[in-house]
Amino acid sequence: MSGAPIDLYFDFISPFAHLAWWRAPAIAARHGRTLRPRPVLFAALLGHYGHLGPAEIGPKRAYIFKQVLRRAAERGLTLRPPPAHPFNPLLALRIAGDPTLDAEAQRRVIGALFNATWGGGPGIDDPATVARILDAVGVDGHALVAAAGEAPAKARLRAETEAAIAAGVFGVPTLIADGELFWGDDSLDDLDRFLAGDDPIDQAALAAWADLPAAAQRRRS
Repeated sequence: MSGAPIDLYFDFISPFAHLAWWRAPAIAARHGRTLRPRPVLFAALLGHYGHLGPAEIGPKRAYIFKQVLRRAAERGLTLRPPPAHPFNPLLALRIAGDPTLDAEAQRRVIGALFNATWGGGPGIDDPATVARILDAVGVDGHALVAAAGEAPAKARLRAETEAAIAAGVFGVPTLIADGELFWGDDSLDDLDRFLAGDDPIDQAALAAWADLPAAAQRRRS
């Protein structure tokens, strides 16, 4: 592989992150890049920016689940809802960033946790269940679950989330390639064009937006 890695910021709570996880590696490989997984806590991003999560807005929640089913059908992916949504993804996120995992083991672990969430699996918030899921992909599930409860794992996820915010990440999935941010599974085609050198953005035209004044301001309750 040549070229800088592409960072993929994700949270298992997002079905769009599930879709992106299974498509993004092929795009990266096509352009001689590696994909670097960056687990972050979506709820912390929402809190930082003062946003509601999609699942907290009834009509948006209904629309999103339809949309991900459409995208999954297009790609031949199995997509089933988790046992509950929203749910607590902290255990899985801490495991996904465990530094004892080599790149291949990390890929297997993240894939298994996504499938356990969105592929008809049992969910990922019960420690014993997560340990069994991890054992099935050839890693020590008990050890990883235990480590996820320790202070270093908690601090690592906080630091990763803070670094994502500092990099301008505001949602998941987000991919950053060569300093350029691509948000959402529907931005993967844009990423593909960018890596191929075919980004259609005219920088001069874009500059006109940088200092565009605001003529109105929404009242906030």
